Amino acid sequence: MPTYVYKFVETGETIEVQQEFSDDSLTEAMHPVDCTMRPVKKVFLPVGITFKGGGFYKTDSGKSGSIPTGGSSDSSSSASSSSDSSSSSTASTSAD
Repeated sequence: MPTYVYKFVETGETIEVQQEFSDDSLTEAMHPVDCTMRPVKKVFLPVGITFKGGGFYKTDSGKSGSIPTGGSSDSSSSASSSSDSSSSSTASTSAD
C-alpha cells in the first residue's frame, strides 16, 4: 500500500498516511499531539528513482546475445578478425 505525505495547513507539520490507490485524498486528519481533526493538504514529492548514463535503447531488453546498432560493433568485429589471422600465421610458422 502506498504511503502519502500530508501537511497540516495551520502548523506546517507533516504526517505520512498509508492509503489505497483508489482512496480519495484526505482533507482532514487527526493531529498526532492533541488528537484533534485538522485540515491537511497532500504534499507531492519528487520521484525516488533516478536514471543516469548514456540512455536506454529499444535493443537493451531484446534477445540475449543481440548487439545494439552502433559504430562500436564494427570495430570489435574487425579487431577479432585481425587477431584470428595473426594467430593462424603463428600456428603455421610453429608447424614448420
